[in-house]
Amino acid sequence: MALSYKARKRWSLVVLLVGLPLYIVVAVSLVGLMGRQHVLVELAVYVVLGVAWVFPLKAVFKGVGAEDPDNPVRYDDDHLKKW
Repeated sequence: MALSYKARKRWSLVVLLVGLPLYIVVAVSLVGLMGRQHVLVELAVYVVLGVAWVFPLKAVFKGVGAEDPDNPVRYDDDHLKKW
């Protein structure tokens, strides 16, 4: 079932405000369990973990910044022009 524009917008806010901080805590804890590694190894792990959260949630964020496609009211540029 595809999410509506409003649902995607709400879920994206939940993910960014609640899910991402929780994911950061888990990622830092996992790196802490590895023990002290070489700086480049830690950097690679942080980069992989920093990008990995996006892929499962790509559908939630897709098109959120665009105009609401479900809204039937559309404004032309002529409407926005001043007299």
